Amino acid sequence: MTNKSDWTLDMNAGPIFEQISKNVRRLLARGDLKPGDKLPSARDLAQLLSINPNTVVHAYGQLESHGIIEKRRGMGTFVREDAPVAKLRKEMMQDAATEYAKESRGLKASLVEASATLKEVWDAG
Repeated sequence: MTNKSDWTLDMNAGPIFEQISKNVRRLLARGDLKPGDKLPSARDLAQLLSINPNTVVHAYGQLESHGIIEKRRGMGTFVREDAPVAKLRKEMMQDAATEYAKESRGLKASLVEASATLKEVWDAG
């Protein structure tokens, strides 16, 4: 899991450590990362993304405090076997739905219109 395409950053989209944390959550929720998988070392990921290793350490610390990853002495950093994958997935869907609902309301769309549009997009793949 050290392909640059797996780790997207937007230098204008808020703190980098939060983007890394969110990206790990997204990869886990999508099934691209699984419980027990090893994460890149802070140094390797920092080098891949051209950022300071302390930024990755901060992101990993945040993920560890939320029970998503764990450090194993002498082995590296891993997704916890009991990582709350279903909860992460639901939270991400709720965040996306909240954003969509906010935008739809701003466009003065009804719930019926918003639901129909979502279904059209869903069906289109």
